[in-house]
Amino acid sequence: MDSLLRRVKTKLSIHAHRRVRGLIEGEYRSVFHGRSMDFDDLRPYVPGDEFKDIDWKATARHGSPLIKRYIASRKHTLMLVVDTGRDMAALAESGESKRDLAILAAGTAGYIAIRHGDQVGLVTGTAEATHVMPPELTESHLERMLQRIHSSTSLSSGPSDLSRQLEYIARTFRRRMIVMVIADDRQLSPVEQRLVRRLSVQHEILWLMIGDADLMREDWAGRAMYDVADSAALPEFVRDDPHLRAEYASTVLTSATSTEEFFESVTVSSRRVTSGAAVVPGLFRLLEAHKHARR
Repeated sequence: MDSLLRRVKTKLSIHAHRRVRGLIEGEYRSVFHGRSMDFDDLRPYVPGDEFKDIDWKATARHGSPLIKRYIASRKHTLMLVVDTGRDMAALAESGESKRDLAILAAGTAGYIAIRHGDQVGLVTGTAEATHVMPPELTESHLERMLQRIHSSTSLSSGPSDLSRQLEYIARTFRRRMIVMVIADDRQLSPVEQRLVRRLSVQHEILWLMIGDADLMREDWAGRAMYDVADSAALPEFVRDDPHLRAEYASTVLTSATSTEEFFESVTVSSRRVTSGAAVVPGLFRLLEAHKHARR
């Protein structure tokens, strides 16, 4: 079987530039009170600091006590939550398979995490069942996760219902993680919104949406189209109606605005991607937005 991770690496290499490469090769690092081998800078002594952290030479030059401050690398667990219901077997806005875009996004995020020394796990499922692959730190494990997404997402899959997978995360994992959800582009149900609010307190949440295909596109006029959720066909005369097209565009915009406002209200970084070419840059913009978000 062809390696899905190899395809991801190829795409990642094509889109790599200085900013992206720095993130891939860098570390999750943050300054905090504690010790590691990496010296960062000096700061004034305050009561309660360890005397052994005083830099006596710098103190003599400065005239008042200075404390050595260190940088320590913090390792994380990245838990990928991927909708593998039949909704994700549909077409994305670009005409590509949503499943392929989800695999590219999961593979890119997972590969970056592993390069940083972080463990990566996977939660997939439908309204009928949830499947879990515990976090590990190897590329072979990431390859198995991508193959799981590929084999589990088809038109014969059960209906999508992210509340099952979100509920599993909320119930099972107590230790703080980075949770990246890769899902269909739609408004969340009230149950899903409640779970996202709960999870945003427990964990760091990032949400990547795969944009829906516009079944009323003029260049798809001669192509049979149907809804994967119930196999209902979309008649051609409906797709040709300019008023319905305008109403459809307005509905999509309203839905996207509402979803964005919800994620902002719970301080969850989100991004919508519509094509394979947009996945890697979109993912890095999502990571950058998450890095600078107010928490």
